[in-house]
Amino acid sequence: MEIYLVRHTETACEKGICYGQSDVDLAEPFDSIFENIVSQLPSEAIVFSSPLKRCVILAQYIQDSIKTISYQEDKRLMEMDFGDWEMKNWNDILPEQLNPWMEDFVNVPASNGESFVLLHKRTETFLSDLTSKQINSPIIVVCHAGIIRSILCHHSSLPLKDAFQNKADFGEVIKIEL
Repeated sequence: MEIYLVRHTETACEKGICYGQSDVDLAEPFDSIFENIVSQLPSEAIVFSSPLKRCVILAQYIQDSIKTISYQEDKRLMEMDFGDWEMKNWNDILPEQLNPWMEDFVNVPASNGESFVLLHKRTETFLSDLTSKQINSPIIVVCHAGIIRSILCHHSSLPLKDAFQNKADFGEVIKIEL
């Protein structure tokens, strides 16, 4: 199964802001970046997207630019839920909350949010559903760095604690075979 993982482009958020599941806007202009992304994708595919608008805007552009077999938004593709930290500057998060998470982000959830292992379980459920359908067409997944890192850990059997070894730049397209 041919899967193209596409990370959304840069957001309009100020640098240093924690915005996980917050529905933030994309930085403009993004048309030329979107064109570059589409040039790396197959001409026909099934498209899945996180329902957050920073992904939906890109996914709809892709949908309009290629022959889309089907399009679906899936909540399991949302970025990590950072709970109380959403839309706060990372530097303003209390060290007694942030430090345990920084030391073990895999198992320790953000304050009233989720841990990476919970995000990974969502990702694995999504992947399991995909593989059970035995899809023959290419698949495009428009999502976030956390989801991409999780999928790449699954794909390469990389321990979750090493997820940040998987690069996922804004607007990057990563092709994998499952």
